[in-house]
Amino acid sequence: MAGLHRVAHRGYSAVAPENTLPALAAGVLAGATLIEFDVRTTADGVPVVIHDRTVDRTTDGTGHVAELTLDEIAALDAGSWFSPAYAGTRIPLLREVIDLLRAPGPELLLEIKPPATLEQVKVIIGQVIEAGLLERTVVQSFDPAVVRLAGEVAPEVRLGLLRHGFDDEQERVARELGISYVNPDLRAVLAEPATVAALAGSGVGVMPWTPNDPSVWEPLVAAGVAGLINDRTGELTGWTIARGLA
Repeated sequence: MAGLHRVAHRGYSAVAPENTLPALAAGVLAGATLIEFDVRTTADGVPVVIHDRTVDRTTDGTGHVAELTLDEIAALDAGSWFSPAYAGTRIPLLREVIDLLRAPGPELLLEIKPPATLEQVKVIIGQVIEAGLLERTVVQSFDPAVVRLAGEVAPEVRLGLLRHGFDDEQERVARELGISYVNPDLRAVLAEPATVAALAGSGVGVMPWTPNDPSVWEPLVAAGVAGLINDRTGELTGWTIARGLA
């Protein structure tokens, strides 16, 4: 197998605070082929890059992202929780992330966190289109309804469906949604390699999350995955090169 995707999960989040510009830039430098990040929308309709529904875990603030304004979000420290070296790091705007990743390099694996309205999805994908990055972007979500909305907004964009485990009719669901990737928990891949093979036979790649333990990389590759979504980008890059999978 060649061309295993190295997906920097929330950026190179082992070395910098997740979903921040330093982490995303580090993912590029460490050889990721895809940079994964999460998008939510503020109370005043601005897409920002953060994983959780609330700002509590990764900033010095509290509250739900959807209930905070951009000004309130912009005032938060999103780096000190990780290390004093990143004190003052901010939650980035989607536009800032797009600008960072605009130069030729890795593709974007953009996760839209539910709930998300049609208008919010239009704004998010609109920013990708304006930057000329649609061809380099995969839009994914755990919510099939959000995946459908993304496909309606931009029929040409590649789509991904995040899963905890495989659905009983995963191939049919993949066909109905017109997706390029099904991305489940790594345990689902190890438990059901036949489903991985069936999806691959239908042209759908599988990229599990989040295999940070190098001991599972070989079994996952043997199962036929298209890539690995993990936090240890540099180590994964070295491993794939050493095995001729880059």
